[in-house]
Amino acid sequence: MEVFESAFRMNSWSSEKSCSGLSVSLVPTMGALHRAHGELIRRAVAENDLTVVSIFVNPTQFGPAEDFKAYPRDFESDRELCEKEGVDVLFSPKISEMYPNGAESGTEVSVKEISSFMCGAHRPGHFDGVATVVAKLFNVVRPSRAYFGLKDYQQFQIIKRLNSDLIFGIEIVGCYTVRESDGLALSSRNRYLDKQQRRQVPYIYKALLKAAEQIKNGETDGTKISFFLKEFINKHIDGCKIDYAGAYHAQRLHPLKKVEGEVVLAAAVWVGRARLIDNLAVQKK
Repeated sequence: MEVFESAFRMNSWSSEKSCSGLSVSLVPTMGALHRAHGELIRRAVAENDLTVVSIFVNPTQFGPAEDFKAYPRDFESDRELCEKEGVDVLFSPKISEMYPNGAESGTEVSVKEISSFMCGAHRPGHFDGVATVVAKLFNVVRPSRAYFGLKDYQQFQIIKRLNSDLIFGIEIVGCYTVRESDGLALSSRNRYLDKQQRRQVPYIYKALLKAAEQIKNGETDGTKISFFLKEFINKHIDGCKIDYAGAYHAQRLHPLKKVEGEVVLAAAVWVGRARLIDNLAVQKK
């Protein structure tokens, strides 16, 4: 496995391989890799000739009160996982490589409308930072396929729109959420949880499952679904703070008053230092 810090070297390598007729895949990450990242990487390796994993903790997607400096970093452990999974290149650029004119100035990419709901309503500027850095990574690596986890459902939809609107021509592959045995979605931020919090947080997913059951049994009132989710989560997780919980349009991501068609149930919940997100797709006939 090669390790590149230079965007120029990364681009030269990828261009050479693509010109040779080889398919290059990209798995973008912020490091602190865990089993869910491993699943993404394994799929990318299986479906492509060559696989690039990027590790870059992107400063522009963190708000002023968020955990950029405290975000977990363990490069050697990440490197070992990538080598074990058969990654061809680990791309780990410095901030100056990705933002040569400074992270606080210069060009910004914004995907309008669908960035304004769900997490976007509670993290102003977050998805502009995500869209900007993903566009940069696409330009540097020039992959034929890019792999993202569906736990970050809104992010996945934004990247699909970005890819389409800017005509990158990349196949955007969504991979199912990887969970612990009790249903908790894997996340780098789970390490912030203490033992009591860890016992309680699976109730986020349990709430989504129960709401999905209500929809399948005929409930169509989005307000009632949102109220149920919030009440259930508050009842079972001590001291939590809910940013949002409800039923949303699966593509446009706005909250639904009437639940019909393809719906995503989604929630974002603060439990201590950890902001946990989860979602569940439901087909309402």
